[in-house]
Amino acid sequence: MFTNVVRCTNCGQRNRVPQIASGTPRCGKCHRPLPWIVEAGDDDFAEVVEGSAIPAVVDFWASWCGPCRMVGPALERVAEDLAGRVKLVKIDVDRSPKLSERFAIRNIPFLMVVSGGKVAAERAGAAPAPELRGWVEQAIASAGRGNG
Repeated sequence: MFTNVVRCTNCGQRNRVPQIASGTPRCGKCHRPLPWIVEAGDDDFAEVVEGSAIPAVVDFWASWCGPCRMVGPALERVAEDLAGRVKLVKIDVDRSPKLSERFAIRNIPFLMVVSGGKVAAERAGAAPAPELRGWVEQAIASAGRGNG
């Protein structure tokens, strides 16, 4: 199982954050929610994203894509701002051709919010963090009402 190391934005403690967990990651020192940022691919998408207990923001990207490199830090900021409420899952399209085909990914960056195993919202292109946060919050709220 893949594990990422994340620094707590509250106390600075470095914490291991698993790719899959039954709850949400919290800092081992101050117990505040941590930003949940992981990678997934063709083999573990269902478990990491569709099986997530909280909504997953899925970022389809590639290392050679300039806009993808710009949106990455904005999405990480959203994950920090919404720690405990969302899981950011990065999918490298070059390493995950089955997912790219399944979701008909034609342009990157391509973003989805998956809640309860279903796609609640999707969008293509880069945007600043405040715009992305609003989009994510709206998607979560809509999915929570059953309108996603």
